[in-house]
Amino acid sequence: MNIKNKLNSIRFKTMALLIAFSVMILLILWAFQIIFLTINFEKYQINKLVNVAESLKNNSYNSFELENIAYRNDICMEYIYNDDVYLFNGLDNDCLLYNQNSKITKSIESFKNSSSKKEVIRIINPNNNSKSILYNIKLNNNEVIVLNTALEDVNSTTSALHKQLIYITLIAIIIAIIVSIYISKFLNKHIIKITNEAKKLAKGNKISLSKTNIKELDELSEALLFASEEINKTDELRRDLLANVSHDLKTPLTMIKAYAEMIRDININDKEKSVENLEIIISETDRLNILVNDLLDLSKLEANREKLDIATFDLCELIRKIVKNYKIIEYLENYKFELNIPEKAMVKADPNKIYQVIYNLVNNAINYTGKDLTVKIEIIEKKKTYLVNIIDTGKGIKEKELDIIWDKYYKNEKNHKRNKIGSGIGLSIVKNILEKHNFKYGVESKINKGTKFYFEITKNS
Repeated sequence: MNIKNKLNSIRFKTMALLIAFSVMILLILWAFQIIFLTINFEKYQINKLVNVAESLKNNSYNSFELENIAYRNDICMEYIYNDDVYLFNGLDNDCLLYNQNSKITKSIESFKNSSSKKEVIRIINPNNNSKSILYNIKLNNNEVIVLNTALEDVNSTTSALHKQLIYITLIAIIIAIIVSIYISKFLNKHIIKITNEAKKLAKGNKISLSKTNIKELDELSEALLFASEEINKTDELRRDLLANVSHDLKTPLTMIKAYAEMIRDININDKEKSVENLEIIISETDRLNILVNDLLDLSKLEANREKLDIATFDLCELIRKIVKNYKIIEYLENYKFELNIPEKAMVKADPNKIYQVIYNLVNNAINYTGKDLTVKIEIIEKKKTYLVNIIDTGKGIKEKELDIIWDKYYKNEKNHKRNKIGSGIGLSIVKNILEKHNFKYGVESKINKGTKFYFEITKNS
């Protein structure tokens, strides 16, 4: 496996995603633990100084109590009365007031001489280079209190958190790698199995897939099994088509050859017999021509080489013309056509293609109708369309076959009534033409009661 394939593998992508996810979570954790911890600590310290200052302003305390207040709140405090200075909790390591530098002294003097009642000063502690705050407040003109505390947690808490997060980050990345390897291995095993079964399917072999309890993989397996079933079904129908076409081509060719030989060898001098034989040859040739034309029409439709020639025409006139072509079987075989159609129904479509649709559906109904030899044709007017129903009274179609009757390989021999030559592609031609027009179509059937094929055709608005 080359580097590009490795980078595109599930294992690598899973590992990369898990590590990226772990790092993102850890960055958020770092932000909350380090950045927000510092911000919250500063707010806490400032609020603490404000509360102490308010307490000192509103109450009187002796020296012992002031020392106690400073110690409890972890601050140092300087009480200035005129020129006297008193320091409380001044030995704290964070206290800036114990050894005041010139900057702090000037700041306090400036505040004493100003008209401000309180003042907040942020300053860097030279002892440990950390941020610190001075909170100055005047009780009256002679009394000033200076409160001081650190704005950063300079003890071991922050440092410990830094170290802990480094260890946590390393552990999380290692765990992410281990989990990604396990997940990718688990997924790879099933995906490789599905891939191998797909390759078997491509070679025409049967496949078997077990459940993985992973929704997406199980859906993929089911889709592959369904494809396998459909391919097997299509192969079976394709074999039927080849058998049907072979039979349908062989029969008329045999007849043509036999009667041509009779003319040549037996009836060459008998004009009447020769004419009869020639009529049979012509009839069989027509049957061959119909079969070949059907195959060519379907091939053109499926390749989208046939363009629709949309025009306005009378659908009722078209149906009457088609039924008229079957007068011979009404006369010779006692077939009956029941027409329930209006005087006129102007529609918009390709008339030649719709002729093919109705012809094929009527021909299908004739060949599969019941003992009463009746075919019904109806036109029902709707708001924007006409609904065309073509109904036979035959044995019907099984429910499981309703979805495949439009297949170009389908041919229901069991219900076959007339001695019709056909390859079973008539309904496939119907389907292709109607779909090319974007017309709705379908079939309804009841066993031993008959079948109704229907489609809707757009009115000429």
